Order: sequence, then C-alpha cells, then structure tokens
Amino acid sequence: MVSNGWIAVRRADWERLDALTREVETRGLKAMTAQDLRDFGLLYRRAAADLTAVRADRTAQPLAEHLNRLVSRAHNHVYSGQRTSILSVWRFLSVDYPRLFRRLWPYVAASLALCLLGALLGTLESIARPQFMRATLGPEMVATIERHEMWTKSVVSAKPQESSFIMTNNITVTFMVFAGGIAAGLPTIFMLFWNGMSVGIIATACRQHGMALDLWSFVAAHGALELPSIFIAGGAGLRIASGLLFPGSLSRRNALAQAGGEAVRLLAGTIPMLFVAGILEAFLSPTSAPRAVKFSVCALLLICLAYWLSEGGRARGENSQELPEGAVAGAA
Repeated sequence: MVSNGWIAVRRADWERLDALTREVETRGLKAMTAQDLRDFGLLYRRAAADLTAVRADRTAQPLAEHLNRLVSRAHNHVYSGQRTSILSVWRFLSVDYPRLFRRLWPYVAASLALCLLGALLGTLESIARPQFMRATLGPEMVATIERHEMWTKSVVSAKPQESSFIMTNNITVTFMVFAGGIAAGLPTIFMLFWNGMSVGIIATACRQHGMALDLWSFVAAHGALELPSIFIAGGAGLRIASGLLFPGSLSRRNALAQAGGEAVRLLAGTIPMLFVAGILEAFLSPTSAPRAVKFSVCALLLICLAYWLSEGGRARGENSQELPEGAVAGAA
C-alpha cells in the first residue's frame, strides 16, 4: 500500500515530468536542452516504475489513472523517434512476448477451451446425427471422403508462389478471430467454437471411413503452429472484450486502450508462426513424405513452441516491470 509520505516525495518528480511533457508537446523535442532531455527520459522511467507500485494498491486508483495518463503522454514522445531494428524485434520475440503470453495465458486458455468444446460437440453430434455431418460438410466433400480420398490432394500441385495465398488466408482467419473482440467478443467466441466444431465434424467423418491417420498426418506439421496461432488470436480478442466489458476502476476508454495494446502485441507474435505454418502447409503437409516425418516435425515444433512460451524471458527475471500497453509499453 502506498503511503501519503511516499506520494509526497514522488509528486515533485511527477510534476516535473508533466512540465517537461507539456514543453515537448508545445515546442518539440528539438527545442529541449540536453539536460532536459536526460531528465525527461529518467523521470519517465521513474514514473513508469511508480505506476506499477500504485496499480498494486486498489485504494489508489485515482492516482493510478492520473499517472497512467501522464506516462502515456510522455511515452508518445520518448519513443516517437525509435526505429524498429532487428535487435528490437528479436528482443520482443525472445523476451517480451513470452512474458506477455504468460501474463495473458488465462485468455488464451479460454480460447482453447472454446475450440475444444466445439470439437467435442461436433464429434458427438456427428455420431448421433450423420445427416448433420453430411449437411455441414456438403455433398462434394462427403463423396470425396467416401471414396477414401483426401480433399487436400489438389494442394500438392500448387505452384510455389501459391503458398503466399495459403499464408495470407491463415493470417486473415487469425485476424478475424482477433478483431471480433471489439464487438464484445461475440464474433470471437462464435468463430472459435465453430472452428473447433468443424474440426470435430471432419475428424469424425474421416475416422468413420478409416482415414483418421491420413487426416492427422496432413494436419500435423502445419497445425502445430497454425492451431496455437488461432488460440492465441482468440485470447487476444477476448482480452479486448474484457477491457470493453469489465473496465474496473479505469474509464472504459482507458481500459479498452490498455487491453487493445496488450492484445495487439499478443497477436503480433503469431505472425512468424503463421509464416512458417503457411510454408509447411504448402510444401510438406500435402506431399507423400513419410507420415513419421510429418509427425516428427509436429512434435519438434510443439516442443520448441512450448519451451519458447514457457521459458522465454525468464533469464532476466519473470517479475520485471511489465506495464500495460497504452500506459508504458516498452518502459522496462
């Protein structure tokens, strides 16, 4: 709990940061002296650390909102000239992103649960009502499965440049799941549930015709990255919805800005995953490569993915300052 004495001591720095921020907003960074620039950066980071402490005290929420606005204003100028470099991207993926994922894991877990629930219902409904399965899959796919053929064979003949279409399609689906969060999460929930249900229906149809191994050997390699990407995007969408529906002590606008910043960063980490998944889906999954190879690739990718998300960033301390995007993103 923050004390009045601590607040009194820190208030001078906050007022100084506010004055410098106003100066930057009025005259720009180039008009500041070298000493003022150094003070600006130092006071910004101190205020970011103070915001972390204040947020932990539920009785100090008005002060937290004031600091959040101050740090957000300063952040826009501290990082306005910062260029994205390979090193900064590497740090984000290797350190910041795994930490963010672990912090937002409950949302990703909820996304996964929705897919699994849909898959279970799709499986049970397909077993209980074969006509439902046929109506959902359509006569053409049903006929293909009944001939014991995989509908994916046409992908083998795809030209190399067509792999870009597969990657684009995967990214589009993932972004749709994410964007549904702005509509109170209802589209996100529906798409996650339906995606799981579709997998359950297709898996049941293939199993009933002795093609389960064909299906899973096709899905294994690219699915090891594509499916987790969808779960993560769903979690990001649910994070946006939580900020919209449950703002807590923040204003709805500030809560949505904070949730949106975190969600965008969570989604960003799926882009390299989808890139690799698209390549595998175009050049490995539909080929006649041994099933053992495909399942081995799947296992290797899942192990690497689990290690990255569970252990990444721990070397520098799991409990380092990780402030919400929109407040002090990148301050740590």
